[in-house]
Amino acid sequence: MKLTIKICGIRRSEDVEILNQYPPDYAGFICSKPFWRYVSPEQLKSLHQNLNKHIRRVGVFVNPTIEEILAYADWLDVIQLHGEENADFIKQIWENVWSVQIWKAVRVRTAEDIANADKLPLDRLVLDSFSAISQGGTGTLAPWDIITNNRPTKPFFLAGGISAENAVDAVKAVNPFGIDVSSSVETDKCKDPEKIRVLTETIKNFEKEG
Repeated sequence: MKLTIKICGIRRSEDVEILNQYPPDYAGFICSKPFWRYVSPEQLKSLHQNLNKHIRRVGVFVNPTIEEILAYADWLDVIQLHGEENADFIKQIWENVWSVQIWKAVRVRTAEDIANADKLPLDRLVLDSFSAISQGGTGTLAPWDIITNNRPTKPFFLAGGISAENAVDAVKAVNPFGIDVSSSVETDKCKDPEKIRVLTETIKNFEKEG
């Protein structure tokens, strides 16, 4: 089986060098304040120029305006929404940005959370853990049982506490389209090349066995 890997929270030139060495399918950039992994449009442009062209760029936005999205859109392949954006707002994005996919992150507590997001005009979902204090990147496991028993019709990434240690178990339990990692491949809030190497090799070995 082929599992898609997204590594989120890329913010430094050193992070780009690591991804170029151990390339995932997608690199995620936090494009909304006040999150500490935030990158400005100018920073994204610089990071984009040095990132392997085969790695697709995902801009992560939390309750943005259309203008904020447009400031980044030239360097993105995917717009990932991570707030309370509704169908009308998503349609506005489609009207203004033609060449990207649109994903929606869902902080899953109930089956209804998944079902409501699955109705939106999107390409993919990112099913994440719920936190009352953060929109994501907490390292907390998503509720695998709820997701497994209430699978959306859209392809989805599994996020929330996925690491090299539990990635295979997560994939076997949930069977997602891909996995989305961030804090689990960091040390002292910086992307860790060894953790990324181990994660990508773990997934590759699992794919070979599958």
